[in-house]
Amino acid sequence: MGTTATKRTDLSLCPAWQVMPAQMRVLYIANRDRTGGWLAEALAADSASEVILEEAVGMAAGLARLRDAAFDAVLVCHDPGELDALELIEGYRAGGADEPIVVLGSQSEQEMAALCYEVGADGYVCVNTTTTRTLIWVLARAIQRQQLARENQRLSQAEQQRVQRERDEAERLLVQQRVMIGDLGKGTPPIRDGRDCSAEQLLASSPWAAASEPAGRRGDGAPGLPAKLVRHYRELLRTYVIMGSGNLAGELSRLADLLAAAGVTSRQTMQLHIQVLEELIRGLGARSTRHVISRADLLAMEMMLHLAECYRKRYLARAFPPVQPMLPGFEDERPVLF
Repeated sequence: MGTTATKRTDLSLCPAWQVMPAQMRVLYIANRDRTGGWLAEALAADSASEVILEEAVGMAAGLARLRDAAFDAVLVCHDPGELDALELIEGYRAGGADEPIVVLGSQSEQEMAALCYEVGADGYVCVNTTTTRTLIWVLARAIQRQQLARENQRLSQAEQQRVQRERDEAERLLVQQRVMIGDLGKGTPPIRDGRDCSAEQLLASSPWAAASEPAGRRGDGAPGLPAKLVRHYRELLRTYVIMGSGNLAGELSRLADLLAAAGVTSRQTMQLHIQVLEELIRGLGARSTRHVISRADLLAMEMMLHLAECYRKRYLARAFPPVQPMLPGFEDERPVLF
C-alpha cells in the first residue's frame, strides 16, 4: 500500500461531502497470518485523519469485539481459506448490524467489489494497488453514507409519527363534531308549511330526489339525503381541497339554495360533511391529513354561511312579504259598500 502527498484545504469552505472526519475509530478483523501492524503504520503515516485502529484476530474475536464496543467503521481482511470476509459480513448484516464495513484483500477490485456489495459491504480495497489516502477516503465515505442512512431513517420515522398524530387528531375532531351534532339533534323536527315532516319528505320535492332514491335506504350517504347529493358534495369537497374557496363560491351558493329549498337543516348538512370527510381521510392512507382537515373546515364554515344566508332571506321573504303599492291618485280611495 503506497502513500500520497498531503494536500490541506480550508475545511470551512468545503461542502460536507468533501470534509474528512478528523478522527475515526476503526476495528480491523485480521487473520492469523497477516495481522494489522503494517496497516497501523500506514495509517499513522498519513495525516489526513487520525485513525484509531484496534485489531481482532479471527472471525469469532471480531464479532465479540463488535458486540462489546462501538466503532465508526470496520475493516475486514479477506483471505480465502483462512478468513472469509463475505461470509462474516453476510452473517453480521443478517443480525441487524449497520456499521460501515470495508473489505481488504489481494484480489482485484473488478473481481471482488460486486461480491462485497452483494453481501452488504460498503466497499472493497485491493491492498496491492491502493494508497493509504484512498483507503482513508473509502472509510470516510462509508461512514458518511451510514450517517446519512441513519439520519434518513430517523426522519422517516419522525414523519410517520407526525402523520399518525395528525390522523389521531383528525379522528378526535370528527368524534367531537359528531357529538356536537348529536346534541343539536335533540330538538324538534323541521317544519314546512305548518306541518311536521321528516327530512326525507322535505327532500321529495327537491331537484336532487329525482335522480335516485334517498341514500339512507341504500347505505350510500347520510340518513335521509339522496345519494346523488352525497356524491355531488364528495366531489365538491375534493375540488375544494385542491382549489380552495375562490373558484367555488358560486357552486356553494347554488347548493345552499337547493338545500334551503328542500328544507335541509344545518345539522343534516354537517352530518353530510362529516361523513364525506371521513371517507376522504380514510382514502389518504399514510399521507398527511393536515391540509385536508384545514380545507374541509373552511368548506364547512363557508357552507354554513351560505345556508344561513339562504334561510335568512327566506325568513325575511315570509315575515315581510311584498305588498302591491296603490297606483298614484288612488291612495285615499275607499271601497264603496252597497
